[in-house]
Amino acid sequence: MHLIDLFILIVYLLLMLAVGFYFHRRHGNNDDYFVGGRGMGSVHIGLSVVATDVGGGFSIGLGGLGFVMGMSGSWMLFTGFLGAWLSAVFLIPRICRHPSFRKWLTLPQWFGDRFGPKAALTAGIISAIGYTGFTSSQLLAGAKLAGAGFPLLGVHEALWLMGGVAVLYTVLGGLKAVIYTDTIQWIILILGLGGIGLPVAWYKVGGWETIRASVPPEMLSFSQLDGVTLFNWAITIIPIWFVGMTLFQRILASKDERTARRAWYLAGLFEWPVMAFMGVGLGLLARVAAEQGLYTGLTAATDPEQGLPLLLVNMLPVGLLGLLMAAYFSAILSTADSCLMAASGNVVTDLLRQWKPAWAEDVKVSQFVTLLIGVLAILLAWQSTKVLSLMLSAYAFLVSGLLVPMLFGLFTKRGTQKAAVGSMLGGGVTTLSLQASDYRLPYGLDSNAAGILVSFLVFLILTRFGERSMLKSTHDSDQYLPTQSKA
Repeated sequence: MHLIDLFILIVYLLLMLAVGFYFHRRHGNNDDYFVGGRGMGSVHIGLSVVATDVGGGFSIGLGGLGFVMGMSGSWMLFTGFLGAWLSAVFLIPRICRHPSFRKWLTLPQWFGDRFGPKAALTAGIISAIGYTGFTSSQLLAGAKLAGAGFPLLGVHEALWLMGGVAVLYTVLGGLKAVIYTDTIQWIILILGLGGIGLPVAWYKVGGWETIRASVPPEMLSFSQLDGVTLFNWAITIIPIWFVGMTLFQRILASKDERTARRAWYLAGLFEWPVMAFMGVGLGLLARVAAEQGLYTGLTAATDPEQGLPLLLVNMLPVGLLGLLMAAYFSAILSTADSCLMAASGNVVTDLLRQWKPAWAEDVKVSQFVTLLIGVLAILLAWQSTKVLSLMLSAYAFLVSGLLVPMLFGLFTKRGTQKAAVGSMLGGGVTTLSLQASDYRLPYGLDSNAAGILVSFLVFLILTRFGERSMLKSTHDSDQYLPTQSKA
């Protein structure tokens, strides 16, 4: 990378840090730090939502899908579009019209109001673990991109560099800094990919005729996707719009229900088709370049998630490379900071408040907790190799633990605290155990499917058991009521 490209990238990183320092001086309390003062508009919220949900993991991961399977990989983000619009219709109205809406700072507090304090504690632990893992996936995406862009900088060194910047401005600025930087980062990403990456890559590989001649026809089709893969994506990605702490924080940060719903509709459209086609399309062009042997080190056997960064590094002239690298770094940081804020909010509000209530009200304590979780996420990323795999594993753990009690709590009056806690633990532990053992479910189903099924069965069984116990208790107590005397 030329010094000009490096200069552009450094300016971008310093700009992000400047936003963090700006908002660092404007925190009055944890309402400001974790939910941005509860008065933000739909454009900022919407761009922050899509930047958070798509972000670096999907940007690099979509490039990997395009490299391996072509345009059919874009259906992954179609599930994000569905999730955004479904949650706008069914979730947001129920959340915004709840009497405690303006008191919540986290999603587990909703579980506490609906099921009880133990349910809130359990949900807080699951969410904190899931979002720490998700933060790690984003930092790993940044490290892979930086490692490809700076040949003298290894992935591990890049991990500490990217992670350090993301953690620092998030620690300082809180959710307002995150949302405003997300807006900047998303605009940079769209302009970088749509205005630089795609047209330059299209020209460099030789246009449509060369593309069609270089890859198998199925890579240019949108129908080369088996039903199991689409089902696995759907049960992992759609539910996160109902149980995602990062998304819940943005509902709380919105000015009102109408603002939040408009933001979600906007985010869905940016996910699919905009980002889906750009991300997968660039990955496909990287595969074309590999098949043609255009660049040294880029072959069909290349790590799919490294194919796109290698294409960018090799094809772009001085200056444009720095701009596009800044665009990808913006996507990565926009998700990493949001996930870090989510995990920190869970630890401070849902866990620390139970132990040391006074500490949980101190913004400095919140910042320290954010720093610790950021360092832990970097260390976790150090041990991982695949961005998309790590990201989807974190998604699956969250979904299998929280989805079933969330849906029952939103749309029915059934369920007890024991049922909610048992359902969370049963689903989350099942998914985590299957992932750790690398056990393969029949028909290629994701471990998340088993986790959701176990969570559902446990919830029903414990709910039914609780209802029978209540009926039996009522019946036994009725035996001891005094009988009325005859007139």
